[in-house]
Amino acid sequence: MKANAKLMKSVGQLIYSFAGFVSVQIWGRLSRSMQFGISALIARFYNTRLSAVLIRPYCWWHYGNVNHYKGFLSGNGGRHFQTFQEFFTRDFIEPPEIKSGAIWPCEGYLCESGKTAKLSTVKVKGEEREIPSIFGRKVPGQSFFSNVFLHNNNYHHIHAPVSGTISRIVRIPGELLLLRPWAYKNNPSLPALTNERVNVDILDSEGREWLLSIVGGPLVATIRLPEYLRMNAPIEIGQKIATFELGSTCCMVSPIAPETSVGSQIQMGAPFEE
Repeated sequence: MKANAKLMKSVGQLIYSFAGFVSVQIWGRLSRSMQFGISALIARFYNTRLSAVLIRPYCWWHYGNVNHYKGFLSGNGGRHFQTFQEFFTRDFIEPPEIKSGAIWPCEGYLCESGKTAKLSTVKVKGEEREIPSIFGRKVPGQSFFSNVFLHNNNYHHIHAPVSGTISRIVRIPGELLLLRPWAYKNNPSLPALTNERVNVDILDSEGREWLLSIVGGPLVATIRLPEYLRMNAPIEIGQKIATFELGSTCCMVSPIAPETSVGSQIQMGAPFEE
């Protein structure tokens, strides 16, 4: 059993290394139009009934259980998954219980965190850029930055971290570069400066700003927003604000510091601070 587990781990590492090479050295060199064209083509397949055959092998590979999908609702709200995309955009049957006034908006790997003012600048194609430019606006001076990478096996919806009012919604065009943090060890947030993203700001009941940047990556043809997400509309903590069709990352500026340390796996709905 240990030998098999070691072999599977080695095979997995080899696959991820190869995928990383292809993503950075080949995919990263494609034009923006080609990245989006290929992504749209693959997304179209994932929305066909034929793609449903991928669900059980995918569950076995990522969760060790071919029936993992049975613990969720499909992306269209039913109990049956007719396409792979319906599985990828799955919903909780019972959403996590919220026990805090501020929560993590998504599930994933916390790859960067710290005081916004102390974050280093990043070179993007020879140009110096500051991390706050991810959000397309000036960020509050006394604030904190966090970047959560959503792996393929994570739940791919983004939820409101607090209750409040939607104060800004901006879609920023860009590329679809690889998002894997291990490919950018020194600057894991670099792709968020270049990629297609949707920025959503929330003003909480205390007048504090929470900024979210919902960043697309390779094969993400769509970042879907619900119809009720509109300027000046009220939003409740835990309410869904975006859905990724395939891989993604979520950056956030908050008025309070997260208690979770970098390198941790976080869960949507978990308290943002203890």
